[in-house]
Amino acid sequence: MKPLHPKLKEITDRIIERSRPTREVYLNRIRALKQQGKVERDQLGCSNLAHGYASMPKTIKIEMQKSDVPNIGMISAYNDMVSAHQPFKDFPDWIKDEAQKFGATAQVAGGTPAMCDGITQGYEGMELSLFSRDVIAMSTAVGLSHQMFDGALFFGVCDKIVPGLMIGALSCGHIPALFVPAGPMQSGIGNKEKARTRQLFAEGKVGREALLASEMGSYHSPGTCTFYGTANSNQMMMEFMGVHLPAAAFFNPYTPMREALTRHAAAHMAQNLRSGSLKPIGEMLSEKSFINAIIGLMATGGSTNHTMHLVAMARAAGVILNWDDFDEISSIIPLLIRVYPNGQADVNHFAAAGGLPFVIRELRENGLLHDDVDTVVGHGMAAYTQEPFLDNGKLVWKDATKKSLNEDILRTYDNPFSPDGGLKLMKGNIGRGVIKVSAMKPNTFVIEAPAIVFDDQRDVLAAFERGELDGKDFVCVVRYQGARANGMPELHKLTPPLAILQDRGQKVALVTDGRMSGASGKVPAAIHMSPEALMGGGIGKIKTGDLIQFNAHTGELNVLVDAKEFDARVAPMPDLSKNTHGIGRELFAGFRSQTSSAETGAMSFGGDFA
Repeated sequence: MKPLHPKLKEITDRIIERSRPTREVYLNRIRALKQQGKVERDQLGCSNLAHGYASMPKTIKIEMQKSDVPNIGMISAYNDMVSAHQPFKDFPDWIKDEAQKFGATAQVAGGTPAMCDGITQGYEGMELSLFSRDVIAMSTAVGLSHQMFDGALFFGVCDKIVPGLMIGALSCGHIPALFVPAGPMQSGIGNKEKARTRQLFAEGKVGREALLASEMGSYHSPGTCTFYGTANSNQMMMEFMGVHLPAAAFFNPYTPMREALTRHAAAHMAQNLRSGSLKPIGEMLSEKSFINAIIGLMATGGSTNHTMHLVAMARAAGVILNWDDFDEISSIIPLLIRVYPNGQADVNHFAAAGGLPFVIRELRENGLLHDDVDTVVGHGMAAYTQEPFLDNGKLVWKDATKKSLNEDILRTYDNPFSPDGGLKLMKGNIGRGVIKVSAMKPNTFVIEAPAIVFDDQRDVLAAFERGELDGKDFVCVVRYQGARANGMPELHKLTPPLAILQDRGQKVALVTDGRMSGASGKVPAAIHMSPEALMGGGIGKIKTGDLIQFNAHTGELNVLVDAKEFDARVAPMPDLSKNTHGIGRELFAGFRSQTSSAETGAMSFGGDFA
C-alpha cells in the first residue's frame, strides 16, 4: 500500500485537533455509562427486570436471568409502505433464532418512523422530512434507554433513517452496535428511459398514465430505489465507516444471501459480546471513521444531503466537520463510479461490476483511505475489500475482483472518471453552499445571468407553465426553504422544468437555501445556502434582475451588486404561515425554531449538538 496522501493527513490532523475538546467530553461521558458487571442489565432492580422479561417465552426468561448471557437490542425502521423497509419484517425472528444458537438473547427494543421522500416530494409532508431524522434519533434513544442491552442491531436504509439511527446509537455509544441493511430492489426500467418520460410529461407530451406506468416500472418491488441517491449513499457510508458486515449493502432482499448476512450479523454480535472483543460504537468510530465516510462520498459521487447528515452524525460523537473539509477532501479523491444520476447504471449494475469492495481496495492501496480504524469485524479496512459468497449454505468472504467488469460504471484509481470527487463548496456574498458537479456537463459550470427570485417552489413551476422562463438565461433563486423557514424540503420537482430549459440551450442554475434530492445533479444547483434567508443570509437580499456570478469551477457565488447597497438591503419577509400547520407540521414548530445551520448539520437538539 502507498503511504497516506499528505493532503489527507493534513486535513485529518486539522479535524482531530479541532474536535479534541468535544471528542474528549463525549468519550468521558460514554465511558462513565459503561457497565462494570458482566451484562448491562446487572444494574437494574428486580422489579425493573421483571418488566423487561415479562413478554418473553419462559425458556428465554431463564436465559436472561443468567449473568453471562448477553441480550441484543434491535431498533427497527420497519413498515410495509416504504419499499426499502418492508423486508425488515422478517429480521427479528431470524436474529432471535440465530442469537440463541450462540448463547445470547435478543429483543426488539423499539421502532422508529421511516418516511419516504419519494412519496412526499413536492407536497406538505416533505417539510417533515429533514426533522424526521431527529425524531428517529430520539426514538432510537428511547428504545435503548431501558438499559437491558449489551449490544444493538439497527435496521434502516433510507435517507434520514440511517443518520437518525446513527445519532441515536451514538447517544448510547457505550454499547457495541452493528447496522443491518435490507438491500436494493431488483433492477426495473432503465434510468434514462425513466428520466425521458418525466421530461416528456413536464412538457405535456405524454399523459399521467404513461408517467405512472414508467414510475411503477422503476419502483416496482421491495428494496431500496436503485439509483444512487441518499439511501444508497447511506449504505456506502456505513461500509466505509465499518459498521456493516463487509459488502453487505447491495444484495437484494428476499434472497438466500440477504438472509445469510442478516443471520450472520446476529451470530457475529452474539459471539463478540460473549468474548468482549467488540468495541462500543462511540469508541469504535473515530474522527478517521467519519473522514472515511466523506472519502467514500466523493469517490462514488454520493448525495449532497450528507453534507448535513455526516456533519450531524459526527457531532453526535464529538467530531466537528465543516464544508471546507468536504471541499478539500473532494479535491484529492478521484471519482471511481458512475451510477445514476451520474451515469445510466444502477446500484445492482455497480455491485455486479465490482462494487464497494473494489472501490475500497483502490482507495486503500493508493493512500486515500484511513486503514488505522476499528470496525465491527476488527481493525483496519482490509476485510472491506472482500465480498461474501455462499459455499454450501455457509458464508465465506473472498477478495474483490481486481478488474472492473464494466468500465462505464466502475474504474480503477489510475483511470478515474474524474480526478476529483464532484462536490464543491460555493461561497461569496450570498453565503456558503454546496454543489454536486459529478453529473454536470462541462458547459454548465459557469453562468452569469440575472436572478429570478421565488419564495415557493410552486411559484417556479407556475412560472414555467406560463412560459415566463422561456428563451433567456437566468439564475433561479428559491429562498425561505431552509430548516427554520419550513423544515428544508427537497426541491426535486424543480429538476425536470429547469432541465428542459437547459436542454433547449438556455443557461440556467439554481440557488437555494433548501435541499435537492440525492438523485439530482444535471442542473447546476448551489444548495443548502447558509445562513438561510430566515437567519439573515445574503440569499434573502437578492432581487429579481440582480446579476449573479455562478462559477462551479472556482466555487464563486456572488450577487454583483455594490457592497454597500447590498449590505443596506433588508430582506423582505414572505408569509410563512402556510408552512406552520397541516400534515403534522404544527408538531415540529420547536424543531424549526431551534435548528442549527445547514453547515452544522441542521440539528434541532441544541446544547452539545448545536
